[in-house]
Amino acid sequence: MSNLIEVKNIVFEYESDDAKKNVLNDFSVSFEQGSFTAVLGHNGSGKSTLAKLLNGLYKPLKGKIIVDGIDTNDPEREIDIKRSVGVVFQNPDNQIIATVVEEDVAFGLENLGIPYDIMHERVESALEAVGMAEYRKSSPHKLSGGQKQRVAIAGIVAMQPKCIVLDEPTSMLDPQGRKDVISTITKLCKEKGITVILITHYMNEAACADRVVVMDRGKIVLDDKPNVVFSNVELLKSIGLDVPQPTELAYQLNRCGIEIDNTIITVDDCVENLKKIFLEEK
Repeated sequence: MSNLIEVKNIVFEYESDDAKKNVLNDFSVSFEQGSFTAVLGHNGSGKSTLAKLLNGLYKPLKGKIIVDGIDTNDPEREIDIKRSVGVVFQNPDNQIIATVVEEDVAFGLENLGIPYDIMHERVESALEAVGMAEYRKSSPHKLSGGQKQRVAIAGIVAMQPKCIVLDEPTSMLDPQGRKDVISTITKLCKEKGITVILITHYMNEAACADRVVVMDRGKIVLDDKPNVVFSNVELLKSIGLDVPQPTELAYQLNRCGIEIDNTIITVDDCVENLKKIFLEEK
């Protein structure tokens, strides 16, 4: 697959009254069309800054970010960038502005001047895609946190972006809400070919991705498939991150002298490996 987004040697810093804080320095990464990438890192690692750069909300001080062939620094292509890359933030209440679900999903389309008949089709399709069609006439503020976040995602999906960046979209949700949202974005990636970039603190969510990028102090320290990344338990812990619980169990068992696959990331894989060990002992 070809790269939809290419980040090339960018530099970004925040300015305050008394100092400048360098967040990303000579930073490069790319994202393939239709891929699902999880981005991990402790607070201050630069991952949320990256999200805003990909959408053109922030501009790099140096270097380039190319989205679908467009330089995000091109002032005449701002709208094109935002059509290509939609961003969903962690608090759905901050993104919902209408009093009816379908009106909220249509808001972005109205701003783009999309004709009503096309708008109606896109809203219906987006709500179906996130499993919220039956709530089209409901008040968003009466929905659960997970449902609100799915409405927020539908608003982005209706814009028909090629990429959705989700900046800790489940941090304010309960376990069921988190499960619903991750299921939704996985479906969008697999069935609609939307490129998904998920910034998260939850290791089990990252394990659902095709690729995991780990950031620390504005640099990429790991970039590989989830099972390979999470096998680096000690490195991840050294930069303040955890690993999925099945991976932690495998790590502790190996430390105790019980040999088990150290690339385990799911409960099912863990169970299967433990069965083999017990059967061999018998």
